[in-house]
Amino acid sequence: MATTASTNDTAIDTTERSAVDTARDVAGDVAGTVKDAANEAAARLPDAAATTRVALADAGRTIREGSDESLSAGTLVSVGFALGLLVGGANRLLVLLALIPAAAMGLTLLDRQNGSNAKRPPTPR
Repeated sequence: MATTASTNDTAIDTTERSAVDTARDVAGDVAGTVKDAANEAAARLPDAAATTRVALADAGRTIREGSDESLSAGTLVSVGFALGLLVGGANRLLVLLALIPAAAMGLTLLDRQNGSNAKRPPTPR
């Protein structure tokens, strides 16, 4: 009887070691994949930042040069879109992101109405 018990214990130990070795190999593979993905993302970050900077500068210029009517319409559309997302059950972060253009256009309109130093584009006649 004692021999059978020790044989079973040896078989269980071998199975446990095999499972631990497999888990260790899988964890190592996952860590390598995550490391490669992080390195790839880090390498692309400067290009993404530069592209984002250019896009934001273009958006700011377009907003500053826009007419009051187009800014009013854009603000209303952005607010309506954000409210639709909110009512539709979208994530709150997504709703806040949808409000960013509305805030930018709305603040530009307020600056113009308050007579700040912002230049208004000439109105076509």
